Amino acid sequence: MAKPTSLARFAWLSIATALATIALKAIAYVMTGSVGLLSDALESLVNLVAAVLALLMLSVSARPPDEDHAYGHTKAEYFASGAEGVLILVAAVAIGWAAVLRLLEPHALEKVGLGLVVSTFASILNFLAARILLAAGRRYRSIALEADAQHLLTDVWTSAGVLVAVGAVSVTGWQRLDPIIALLVAVNIVRTGVSLVKRSAVALLDVAWAPPEQEVLRSILQKHERPEVKFHAIRTRQAGARRFVSLHVLVPGRWTVAQGHDLSERIESEIRSAVPHSTVETHIEPLEDPASWEDQDLDRIEEPPAS
Repeated sequence: MAKPTSLARFAWLSIATALATIALKAIAYVMTGSVGLLSDALESLVNLVAAVLALLMLSVSARPPDEDHAYGHTKAEYFASGAEGVLILVAAVAIGWAAVLRLLEPHALEKVGLGLVVSTFASILNFLAARILLAAGRRYRSIALEADAQHLLTDVWTSAGVLVAVGAVSVTGWQRLDPIIALLVAVNIVRTGVSLVKRSAVALLDVAWAPPEQEVLRSILQKHERPEVKFHAIRTRQAGARRFVSLHVLVPGRWTVAQGHDLSERIESEIRSAVPHSTVETHIEPLEDPASWEDQDLDRIEEPPAS
């Protein structure tokens, strides 16, 4: 897995793409006067802000653990994806406002053909950058890059809708079709923004591992489980690219410390190999002690002493 510092090159790619598409779409808007193309340019402006935020948060993520952040800073990526979701919602409001104004006062489009060519080229740039960022985000488990990629892909499909609308206006002459498509674009952007904010918020609440990773963990524990070896209090969480798991290993009380330690080391090693970049914590308990079986809740609540 690449370090967050090396992932910054993908954020720089996103920044460069955003700058290029903003310029191209702004030119297309000036040529045509299409509010749909204006909405497209505004969303690309959000892409630029989001890419800069992703770059900043990836830099924070790269910081090593310290006394105040013993588990590292990898959750910083969630702030980037959450902020991007909010910015998308702000852009949707701006697009909707511009579309409503144009609905009330329709405006004829100009130089449609040349404007479409320029905007199409911008969309191709977005698509290529999105595919690169999406592959990197999934490969390196970076939610910041993945969110940036998803936003760029949304921009691509949004642009496709706008291009169809502008072309339809030039054929039919119905000027209100342009702002209507822009309103539909705004609705689609709202859906994407809400999804990103929700995903980031859930992740900040220490969400458990994804089902495929959970299944890998279960298969490893089942391989070691025997009548004299049991597991419980299994807790997983993820923070950016990092994975954390803690569990209790119940073994016979007659075992030596070395036996219990060797078993725990094997289990931890197998989990780390199967789920890269995971931190594993095991706690050995005597199988015969009733207190071991009572210690399964997320928080062990001590009874207050009798007065």
